[in-house]
Amino acid sequence: MKAVFDTNVLLAAFLTEGVCAKLLTRARKQQFNLIACPFILHEFERILSKKFSATKPEKKNALALITEAAQDIVQPSETPTGACRDKDDDNVLACALEADADYLVTGDKDLLHLKVFRGIHMITPRDFEMLFDN
Repeated sequence: MKAVFDTNVLLAAFLTEGVCAKLLTRARKQQFNLIACPFILHEFERILSKKFSATKPEKKNALALITEAAQDIVQPSETPTGACRDKDDDNVLACALEADADYLVTGDKDLLHLKVFRGIHMITPRDFEMLFDN
Protein backbone atom coordinates (compact mmCIF):
# COMPACT_ATOMS: atom_id res chain seq x y z
CA MET A 1 0.00 0.00 0.00
CA LYS A 2 1.40 3.40 -1.04
CA ALA A 3 0.44 6.67 0.61
CA VAL A 4 1.37 10.32 0.32
CA PHE A 5 0.97 12.50 3.41
CA ASP A 6 -0.14 16.07 2.79
CA THR A 7 1.94 18.73 4.52
CA ASN A 8 -0.71 19.23 7.22
CA VAL A 9 -0.41 15.56 8.22
CA LEU A 10 3.38 15.78 8.46
CA LEU A 11 3.14 18.94 10.56
CA ALA A 12 0.64 17.31 12.91
CA ALA A 13 2.94 14.29 13.22
CA PHE A 14 5.65 16.52 14.66
CA LEU A 15 3.55 19.00 16.60
CA THR A 16 1.13 16.65 18.34
CA GLU A 17 1.21 13.13 19.75
CA GLY A 18 -1.95 11.98 18.00
CA VAL A 19 -2.90 9.80 15.08
CA CYS A 20 -0.57 11.56 12.61
CA ALA A 21 2.46 10.82 14.79
CA LYS A 22 1.31 7.20 14.98
CA LEU A 23 1.04 7.03 11.19
CA LEU A 24 4.55 8.41 10.76
CA THR A 25 5.77 5.70 13.15
CA ARG A 26 3.97 3.11 11.00
CA ALA A 27 5.77 4.48 7.94
CA ARG A 28 9.12 4.25 9.73
CA LYS A 29 8.29 0.61 10.57
CA GLN A 30 7.47 0.07 6.86
CA GLN A 31 3.89 -0.99 7.52
CA PHE A 32 3.08 0.86 4.28
CA ASN A 33 5.08 2.76 1.67
CA LEU A 34 5.19 6.47 2.39
CA ILE A 35 6.07 8.55 -0.67
CA ALA A 36 7.03 12.23 -0.62
CA CYS A 37 8.16 14.86 -3.11
CA PRO A 38 10.30 18.01 -2.97
CA PHE A 39 7.23 20.29 -2.98
CA ILE A 40 5.76 18.73 0.19
CA LEU A 41 9.16 18.65 1.92
CA HIS A 42 9.85 22.32 1.10
CA GLU A 43 6.37 23.39 2.17
CA PHE A 44 6.80 21.43 5.43
CA GLU A 45 10.12 23.13 6.11
CA ARG A 46 8.78 26.59 5.21
CA ILE A 47 5.76 26.28 7.52
CA LEU A 48 7.91 24.95 10.37
CA SER A 49 10.04 28.07 10.04
CA LYS A 50 7.40 30.71 9.53
CA LYS A 51 4.50 29.53 11.68
CA PHE A 52 6.32 27.56 14.35
CA SER A 53 9.74 29.30 14.50
CA ALA A 54 11.62 26.01 14.21
CA THR A 55 15.39 26.28 14.40
CA LYS A 56 17.65 24.96 11.65
CA PRO A 57 18.57 21.86 13.71
CA GLU A 58 14.88 21.19 14.44
CA LYS A 59 13.99 21.46 10.75
CA LYS A 60 16.95 19.29 9.77
CA ASN A 61 15.97 16.58 12.28
CA ALA A 62 12.31 16.65 11.20
CA LEU A 63 13.22 16.37 7.51
CA ALA A 64 15.64 13.55 8.29
CA LEU A 65 12.86 11.60 10.04
CA ILE A 66 10.51 12.08 7.09
CA THR A 67 13.07 11.06 4.48
CA GLU A 68 14.01 8.05 6.62
CA ALA A 69 10.34 7.03 6.81
CA ALA A 70 9.71 7.59 3.10
CA GLN A 71 10.26 4.70 0.73
CA ASP A 72 10.80 7.15 -2.12
CA ILE A 73 11.01 10.84 -2.96
CA VAL A 74 9.43 11.36 -6.37
CA GLN A 75 9.71 14.27 -8.77
CA PRO A 76 6.31 14.75 -10.42
CA SER A 77 6.41 14.90 -14.20
CA GLU A 78 2.94 16.48 -14.52
CA THR A 79 0.86 18.73 -12.33
CA PRO A 80 -2.90 18.60 -12.78
CA THR A 81 -4.33 22.08 -13.06
CA GLY A 82 -7.67 23.23 -11.80
CA ALA A 83 -8.41 20.11 -9.76
CA CYS A 84 -8.43 22.21 -6.58
CA ARG A 85 -9.02 25.84 -5.63
CA ASP A 86 -5.55 26.05 -4.09
CA LYS A 87 -2.70 25.58 -6.58
CA ASP A 88 -0.59 24.07 -3.78
CA ASP A 89 -3.12 21.22 -3.57
CA ASP A 90 -2.53 20.54 -7.28
CA ASN A 91 1.16 20.02 -6.41
CA VAL A 92 0.23 17.54 -3.68
CA LEU A 93 -2.00 15.68 -6.16
CA ALA A 94 0.93 15.63 -8.61
CA CYS A 95 3.04 13.90 -5.96
CA ALA A 96 0.36 11.28 -5.36
CA LEU A 97 -0.03 10.69 -9.11
CA GLU A 98 3.72 10.31 -9.68
CA ALA A 99 3.93 7.94 -6.70
CA ASP A 100 1.03 5.89 -8.08
CA ALA A 101 -0.33 6.17 -4.53
CA ASP A 102 -3.34 4.30 -3.26
CA TYR A 103 -4.08 7.03 -0.70
CA LEU A 104 -3.51 10.71 -0.19
CA VAL A 105 -3.76 11.26 3.56
CA THR A 106 -4.90 14.78 4.34
CA GLY A 107 -6.92 17.02 6.59
CA ASP A 108 -7.52 19.48 3.74
CA LYS A 109 -11.26 19.72 3.09
CA ASP A 110 -10.78 20.70 -0.56
CA LEU A 111 -8.77 17.53 -1.22
CA LEU A 112 -11.09 15.36 0.86
CA HIS A 113 -14.02 16.71 -1.16
CA LEU A 114 -12.54 15.04 -4.26
CA LYS A 115 -12.93 11.61 -2.56
CA VAL A 116 -11.09 9.85 -5.43
CA PHE A 117 -8.80 11.50 -7.97
CA ARG A 118 -7.55 9.34 -10.84
CA GLY A 119 -7.79 6.24 -8.67
CA ILE A 120 -6.19 7.81 -5.58
CA HIS A 121 -8.39 7.83 -2.49
CA MET A 122 -8.44 11.02 -0.43
CA ILE A 123 -8.61 9.96 3.21
CA THR A 124 -8.31 11.53 6.65
CA PRO A 125 -5.50 10.43 8.96
CA ARG A 126 -8.03 8.80 11.30
CA ASP A 127 -9.63 6.82 8.46
CA PHE A 128 -6.20 5.79 7.17
CA GLU A 129 -5.28 4.55 10.66
CA MET A 130 -8.47 2.45 10.65
CA LEU A 131 -7.04 0.45 7.71
CA PHE A 132 -4.53 -1.17 10.08
CA ASP A 133 -5.36 -4.11 12.31
CA ASN A 134 -3.44 -2.97 15.37
